[in-house]
Amino acid sequence: MDWLNYLDPLLQGAWVTVQLTLYSTLLGGLLSFLLGVGRLASHPGLRWLSICVIEVFRGTSLLVQLFWLYFALPLAGQALGLDWRLPPVVVGVLALSLNIGAYGAEVVRGALQAVPPAQLEAAKALDFTPRQTLWRISLPQAIPEMMPSFGNLAVQNLKDTALVSLISLGDLAFRAEQIRNFTQDSTTVYTLLLLMYFGMALVLTALMRLLERSVGRWRATGG
Repeated sequence: MDWLNYLDPLLQGAWVTVQLTLYSTLLGGLLSFLLGVGRLASHPGLRWLSICVIEVFRGTSLLVQLFWLYFALPLAGQALGLDWRLPPVVVGVLALSLNIGAYGAEVVRGALQAVPPAQLEAAKALDFTPRQTLWRISLPQAIPEMMPSFGNLAVQNLKDTALVSLISLGDLAFRAEQIRNFTQDSTTVYTLLLLMYFGMALVLTALMRLLERSVGRWRATGG
């Protein structure tokens, strides 16, 4: 059967997609916490910097961000006499991370603000510093509340990786388009593509639910 011949290049592309998803989700999660906590910081410079980054990357298209980092940034560097060219994989991870980080920052902010004010007042009465309050009171309660939303963002991030094919990165979508152009077998290729993305999304969803349960048990046992 012809479709068996498509599996090897598609699996190679799927491995690139898995790596992109893993790296950008982890980096994006870190950025979510940095930007979300910065969004609530008392220092005005840090707060406004976080707000600007969040709004820029939430308010612009991921496709435009990819094109800007891949095509426009090197030209801007060239005008300054600098080499700002980035490999496609770095551009893909960076754009995806900044995008998911900006959306995740609002998840972090909302969860932190949902911590009962009475507990924050108790921390202040115990003479906790703002950092101690964040690490000992706010985050342990907020993180379990964030997990369902982060699970949705991780799956969305997996689907967004298909856009990196437009900067010639050999991910699953790029390999599928190569095969389709060569064979003109659109129905088989796109059906396989659909099923492979669906399968990866199911696995990622299951992993995020396991992580969510683990965090829930951690909260139930007091950390």
